[in-house]
Amino acid sequence: MSGKTSDPQHSHTPTLQHPTASVRILVLRGGAIGDFIVTLPALQKLRARWPLAHIELVGYPHVAVLAHAAGLVDRVESLDKAGIARFFAARPAFTEAQRDYIRSFHFVVTYLHDLDGVVRANLAAAGAQQVLYGSPLITAGHAVEALLKPLEALALYAEGVEQPRLTLGPERLAWGRDWLAAHGLGAQKILAVHPGSGSPRKNWPLENFVAVVRQLPSGVAPLLLLGEADAELVPPLAHKLPAVPRLTDCTLLEVAAVLANCAAYVGNDSGITHLAAALGLPVVALFGPSNVEHWAPRGPRVTILQAPDGKTAELTVPAVAAAVFQTLEKFS
Repeated sequence: MSGKTSDPQHSHTPTLQHPTASVRILVLRGGAIGDFIVTLPALQKLRARWPLAHIELVGYPHVAVLAHAAGLVDRVESLDKAGIARFFAARPAFTEAQRDYIRSFHFVVTYLHDLDGVVRANLAAAGAQQVLYGSPLITAGHAVEALLKPLEALALYAEGVEQPRLTLGPERLAWGRDWLAAHGLGAQKILAVHPGSGSPRKNWPLENFVAVVRQLPSGVAPLLLLGEADAELVPPLAHKLPAVPRLTDCTLLEVAAVLANCAAYVGNDSGITHLAAALGLPVVALFGPSNVEHWAPRGPRVTILQAPDGKTAELTVPAVAAAVFQTLEKFS
């Protein structure tokens, strides 16, 4: 390998003259939950091509742990602990341990923001054998295909409509079932409802979610999902839907374990919506200002409702309720 950074448009497939089990791959990926989920197909491609390789992921552990739990990566390290900030410096001074670490991988795939190429140049200077770069800024097409593009240098190509997939092991699925049973949801058909997101602009009005929950047919039990960014929604929901169980104060992996045991999901444009789709749930996703062509969640049973003029509040309760009821009926 050349030790130079690689452009997928002008590169060749690296010849890995090693047993499959000895191949070492490093992936660098920051971003929020949704950003990470749309990167999963790239990890899926790498794992399928080199099933016994050691794939290491440097990112935000509370999110990246999903890929480890699904067997897509073998180790997760935090961006901070790995000293990645040093790779953004104009004249970085690498320790020998850092050089040894970077040199130990047969190639590096970086999705860190790097428009001027500083990170790529520093990775090469630190001894990276080959560096593949995918910009986290999506300007054309869907994010999934954009993030798969760097792997073309490895002769790994998108095939049809690629979809993120997360499969949890039996122990984690059992944990999710136990959680639901402990909260009185052991036997019902469960609709997971996430009324929040990382941005108020993306949120459908809370009273609309309440109206949909109150209209659910007999035999369907709602479950409210609320994360750290949704703290202000807890008091009004406790007042308006006091009997509805709420999933709060859980790790992302615990949320995934509970979600995987639900019958369907409805929520705003958020990382949790991408997570539900990747788990294979029937999903109704409510989109407002975000570009659906770039960021729509992908899954085998996903329905996207796009708000007129990008204003989420203009989605009507009857339209969303109808989509939810049809989803429950079609996929249950």
